[in-house]
Amino acid sequence: MFDWTKVETDEQIKELATLAKEIWNEYSICFISQEQIDYMLEKFQSEQVMKDQMKFQRYQYYFLEEDGENIGYFGIQLQKDNLFLSKIYIKKGFRGKGYGKKAFTNAIVPIAKELELPKITLTVNKYNLPSIMVYERLGFDRIKSQETDIGNGYVMDDYIYEYTI
Repeated sequence: MFDWTKVETDEQIKELATLAKEIWNEYSICFISQEQIDYMLEKFQSEQVMKDQMKFQRYQYYFLEEDGENIGYFGIQLQKDNLFLSKIYIKKGFRGKGYGKKAFTNAIVPIAKELELPKITLTVNKYNLPSIMVYERLGFDRIKSQETDIGNGYVMDDYIYEYTI
């Protein structure tokens, strides 16, 4: 049975960082270098960074579960006039089975509605074509592109998408 659980404890955050490392190393290598993956994991998905995001930046993380197994996760940030979908990642063996859509429809959209936020926004790497196709099928509209210097000589080259509630 598919479900999601909010990440709240230090033990869960540690487990989340391990899951992030597993998924990012397997998936992101298709469109960014191993060096950039390692850098981004440390900068955005390490235990301490996620603790700080949750404590100071209004982030929430959730495990995606199937029959009690963590098969992925998503991260959201509550912003002034929108819900920012920061991350949604699913383990390789579970992709293409509708889990991302279920998480979006059954968890993420209801959170935005409960908070009375009129839209959900996200950024996606311009070369991450499988994810772009999923977001567009879910009803997201591409509103612009941006390049963000994340330090150490790396740039995130993204599209910004928006979903109206």
